Amino acid sequence: MIVRLVKVAMVVSCALFALLVAFNNFVDYGSNYAFVRHTLSMDTTFPGNALTGRAITSPAIWTLGYWLIIAAEAVTGLILVFGSLRLALAVRGPAALFNAAKPVVVLGMGLGFLLWFTGFTVIGGEWFAMWQSKEWNGVPPAFRFYATLLLVLIFVMQPDGD
Repeated sequence: MIVRLVKVAMVVSCALFALLVAFNNFVDYGSNYAFVRHTLSMDTTFPGNALTGRAITSPAIWTLGYWLIIAAEAVTGLILVFGSLRLALAVRGPAALFNAAKPVVVLGMGLGFLLWFTGFTVIGGEWFAMWQSKEWNGVPPAFRFYATLLLVLIFVMQPDGD
């Protein structure tokens, strides 16, 4: 029983994290909008960077991109809340019931991975060379986020017995 409860608590923690990030991005819109603006415009990458032809300088696209990030964070959190509720409702039930509740968690963790690995590390970090910026490099925090999600997902997906 304790393993199942820990799995539920870990998924709840990941849900809380994603929802809090979305909330913070909404409440402190300007600070994090600046992050998106600098990343997409590539204005803080190395001088003479040969990749700056990829830069996006349209405020409309910066805004759209930022709202897509906030939406993905919020949806990730909401899916994980739903997944944790499904796990919690099945925590005392047979193993088959508890294991059957896990796909929702996979969906939430998968969306979070796509956001923080594909979005921040692949697109932001490599395509827009975010790693070159001393002020606006979100690659290390993104790694902490998606690595945590993956580790929790691996633990949650371990089969549970009766």
